[in-house]
Amino acid sequence: MRQCLEFYVGGKWVATGAADRRFEVVNPATEAVSGVVALATPADAERAIAAAGRAFAGYAALPLSARLDLLAAIAAIYERRLDEIADAITEEMGAPLERLAKPAQARAGLAHFQITAKLARDYPFEQPLGTTRLLKEPVGVCALITPWNWPMNQIACKVAPALAAGCTMVLKPSEFAPYSARILAEIIHEAGVPAGVFNMIFGDGPEIGPILASHPLVDMVSLTGSTQAGVAVSREAAPTVKKVSLELGGKSANILCPGADFKRAVGQAVKGLMANSGQSCNAPSRLLVPRDRLDEVEALAAEVCAGLVVGDPRDAATSVGPLANHRQFDKVQRLIQTGIDEGARLVCGGPGRPEGLARGYYCQPTVFSRADDAMTIVREEIFGPVLVIRPYADLDEAVASANDCEYGLSGYVTSDSLDEARAVARRLRTGMVHLNGAGPDFKAPFGGYKKSGIGREWGAAGLEEFLETKAVMGFEPPPPKG
Repeated sequence: MRQCLEFYVGGKWVATGAADRRFEVVNPATEAVSGVVALATPADAERAIAAAGRAFAGYAALPLSARLDLLAAIAAIYERRLDEIADAITEEMGAPLERLAKPAQARAGLAHFQITAKLARDYPFEQPLGTTRLLKEPVGVCALITPWNWPMNQIACKVAPALAAGCTMVLKPSEFAPYSARILAEIIHEAGVPAGVFNMIFGDGPEIGPILASHPLVDMVSLTGSTQAGVAVSREAAPTVKKVSLELGGKSANILCPGADFKRAVGQAVKGLMANSGQSCNAPSRLLVPRDRLDEVEALAAEVCAGLVVGDPRDAATSVGPLANHRQFDKVQRLIQTGIDEGARLVCGGPGRPEGLARGYYCQPTVFSRADDAMTIVREEIFGPVLVIRPYADLDEAVASANDCEYGLSGYVTSDSLDEARAVARRLRTGMVHLNGAGPDFKAPFGGYKKSGIGREWGAAGLEEFLETKAVMGFEPPPPKG
């Protein structure tokens, strides 16, 4: 039984003042309680914010070289504990250990620390502009709020640039995924990050989130979560006019152009959606295909789903693990039934658990087809292993359908012509587009248009979120006359 009953505040592990505030963490593969996490009180949040506030001036003045040394130390310790982090991720949210938690989930966090350090080393924190000097300075005290679906990726892509920029912070990770966050706090402590620079509390989002977002000592809020949570954070942050960075939901379209290699492309589409049990905000959940190839695509999708192994995330053969928690399981089951009720064709899968799995939050890999843009399963983010196929008459219709969405996080295009794929990408109203199976790029900006958020994470763009720009006029002497 794991216990996360202390918070990391002011460089020390401290107990919460309320012993009755506990949250049971459930292993999604077994539905058994795997541990207990303490939930912060408002007073706990106040103490963490105050610690970050006291530490800011000293840390902001620390030379960049010293901050980069801290990032290097964190990365070295993280790499040493990578297997432990991967194991924690599997325990807390069900990612298959050998196929996802270790090679992708845990390593994504390490990559952010390594790449951020390299980018910050060469970043122009000062730039001349005639006699004016532009200074990039830390934004201040930051509140970081992260979800459970990619726990280390989403924590590290905020913590690493905040540390590099010279900010101090209070992290509130999801109470559904506390184990990997606890390990990261231990790593940061061992690396020698000065007391108060990094603080971590666990807590209920609707209770603690507003305190972090509205507090006058907090200069910036960075949230990864639902669009509803983003709206709530923005509302709470508005009276203090603080900076807000939001990475929110998605309902990304995946367009297969007529000349694509359909066997390969459909395989990539299905596996790309089913990875992480569909619990990725940038998942390619809408598959747009030529109407005259629809029967072929349905057969290919069903064939790929039949080859997926759903089961114990600690079994090396498993390719799809459980959904992360009971709340998500119920939501996905409800939306699968909604798809059936609204008349979409069920190609494979459906409601209920896969055969032979009586316990655990397992969901059948499900494919719907012959959907239209008015259907709930086309418009709402399901966040589960549910793919929706929508036929189109021509690429103009495909692009229009892809853009007919309140989200705009990512897009996917596959074509036998790179020029055609590029042209379609330019027409998509999304923050990212993947062409012909291209994977993620940790150096590129991650974020979206419309209700998918405000601002960007990852790479140089992620670092810039934690910086303010100061213009100092007359910094340089005027050029000599004559």
